[in-house]
Amino acid sequence: MIILASGSPRRKELLDQIGADFVVQVSEAAEESGDALAPQELVKRNAIAKAEAVAREHPELPVLGADTVVALDGHTYGKPCDKADACRMLRLFAGRTHEVSTGIALVCGGKVHADVVTTKVTFAPLTEAEICRYAETGEPLDKAGAYAVQGQAAVFIEKLDGSYSNVVGLPLHALARLAGKAGVDLYGNHGEGSAR
Repeated sequence: MIILASGSPRRKELLDQIGADFVVQVSEAAEESGDALAPQELVKRNAIAKAEAVAREHPELPVLGADTVVALDGHTYGKPCDKADACRMLRLFAGRTHEVSTGIALVCGGKVHADVVTTKVTFAPLTEAEICRYAETGEPLDKAGAYAVQGQAAVFIEKLDGSYSNVVGLPLHALARLAGKAGVDLYGNHGEGSAR
C-alpha cells in the first residue's frame, strides 16, 4: 500500500484506474509558486515537499507526492482564483501551445525518488463566448491552467504531445517506472488492483 499525499480527485481516479492499492492523506506542506524557478524544478520541489510532510507521519509506508503547473512564455499557471482569472488564462492559451509539467516524488525508507514529466498541449483558437461559457461551468476552478483535459475542455485541444495522464495530473507510465526503481509495489503485492 502507498499513501497519496494529495486531495486531487483526478490523481485518485488515475490510481484507481490502474488498480493501485493506496489511501489518501492530504499533505499540509506549503507549495512554492511563481516564476523564480523553472516549471520542472518548481513541481519537483513541491512534489517532494508534499511527500516528505506525510512521510514524517507515516515512515513505514511509501508516500507519493505530486504537483502540476502549466507554463507559457516563461510564466507558470496554477489553479485560477476565480472565474475571471480562469478566463484570463484561457485567453492566453487560445490558439497556442503550452506545457504541462507534473513532478512526482516517492518517499520510502527515508529515500526520495523523484521525476518530472512535461507534455505539450495545443489549444485551438477560442472565441470569447466559448471561454466565458466554459468558465461558467465551474470546471476550471480547481485545475492547474484553468482546464480539464478529461472534461469539457477536451474540445479545445487540437494536439497533445506527450503523456495524457500527465495533463490530467499524474503521469502513470513515469510513476510505474519510478516505483520500480524505488522498489515500491503500487499494487499491494497482488497485481490485480485494489479490492476496495
